[in-house]
Amino acid sequence: MDPRQRVLRYAETLIARPSVTPEDAGCQAWMRERLENLGFTVTSLPAGGVENFWALRGESGPIVCFAGHTDVVPPGPREAWQSDPFVPVVRDEVLYGRGAADMKGSLAAMLVAVEDFVAAQPKHPGRIAFLITSDEEGVATHGTRHVVDYLAAQQIRPDYCLVGEPSSSKRLGDVVKNGRRGSLNARLRIIGQQGHVAYPELADNPIHRALGALAELAERQWDAGYPDFPPTRLQISNIHAGTGVTNVIPGQLEVQFNFRFSPASSPESLEQAVVALLEKHGLRYELDWQFSGPPFYTPPGRLVDATQKVLRRQLGQEAQLSTGGGTSDGRFIAQLGGEVLELGPCNATIHKVNECVALTELEELAAIYRGVLEELCSGTEA
Repeated sequence: MDPRQRVLRYAETLIARPSVTPEDAGCQAWMRERLENLGFTVTSLPAGGVENFWALRGESGPIVCFAGHTDVVPPGPREAWQSDPFVPVVRDEVLYGRGAADMKGSLAAMLVAVEDFVAAQPKHPGRIAFLITSDEEGVATHGTRHVVDYLAAQQIRPDYCLVGEPSSSKRLGDVVKNGRRGSLNARLRIIGQQGHVAYPELADNPIHRALGALAELAERQWDAGYPDFPPTRLQISNIHAGTGVTNVIPGQLEVQFNFRFSPASSPESLEQAVVALLEKHGLRYELDWQFSGPPFYTPPGRLVDATQKVLRRQLGQEAQLSTGGGTSDGRFIAQLGGEVLELGPCNATIHKVNECVALTELEELAAIYRGVLEELCSGTEA
């Protein structure tokens, strides 16, 4: 079976398994079997109801790792789909189904790339790895983070890692993510005193007290940015106060906000700055933080060079390197010290009704992944 047929069949096989996060629905068992047939040693690493595995082929040399997730977001209202989201359908050379672009199509392309590479070079130099989780679309607590802890304890470091996130914008390979901003969430409670609106002197309105501080939070420049990163940004996402009637001053105001931060800032520096700002405004408050993950950045080097070379050869173009967008599991893998890039299909339909990917993208993506393997598994030292 040629690569185009195989990548389609593999993507269909994965899409047909309704692996809504954190469920895996048998996707990884199917992948593990295929990898074991190729000579990979597969280590299952379940944790907290999440399926994970690490697979490795080869004895020595740099590790080239393919990373991704088998879980998908819920499909939403099924009646809004043109076809069942978990029954893969091809219409006009486009594959439809939940996970087609994010990221079961990428997993299928990785498998085809490795199958063809190993068939051509069964005694290839270097090592090939897979790091797969079913907890990327969820809380991301027991997934890649857990596998990375295992690898660190075993003193294993992927030298180069391609994450199959849908990085492309208008056409395959036009954007490659070589970094991501960090994410820090906060829940702030401004404490006042409830009372009657006609007697404000007998109450303490937390909304009025908080206005100056909230305006400063929203307008402040937190840092000047970092090479290839925009400045750190704060966005207020939720505000709630009041009892629902017009004649009661509320007793507290709750605010949620998020930092997307560059390497120019740290969670500690941002937390300290927020506390100093609240203290300056004389507020009574409670503040809880949730750290989602640090930023990561892969500067131009061997992985970037190899990827750009393959994109020029396969597609006649280089990719724009970007650190924009949300977070990904690359933030955990990068902590091991290797080079990390995100390269996958177009992201126009991810998380949407009628998610889809063009068959030509899947075929080309498999060829690109194989090309990067050929560039990096050269037996030279990492």
